[in-house]
Amino acid sequence: QVQLVESGGGLVQAGGSLRLSCAASRSIFSANTMAWYRQAPGKQRELVAQVTNGGATNYADFVKGRFTISRDKANNTVYLQMNSLKPEDTAVYYCNYQGAWIYWGQGTQVTVSS
Repeated sequence: QVQLVESGGGLVQAGGSLRLSCAASRSIFSANTMAWYRQAPGKQRELVAQVTNGGATNYADFVKGRFTISRDKANNTVYLQMNSLKPEDTAVYYCNYQGAWIYWGQGTQVTVSS
């Protein structure tokens, strides 16, 4: 069992920045992949960014150049640095652990005002 706790969401104006954190109850390097997803009202959950155990990263086209995923091994934490935020980035952001099993955090709300 892996517990994931997200934090760092909030209300920000367009063009602003936020950094989301995902603290895991076990080593994030035990996962094959750590990822951030998001879900806006009335829409399906979608992949935002992911990082493999080996450090390879992948980003959705709609965040490339604006968001950065990173890891802190000592603190078992994955981050999502979000810059140049747009109103369409408004969503609940979820941390995701993919190993032998898949785990999700409870989500953190990000609201970007125009």
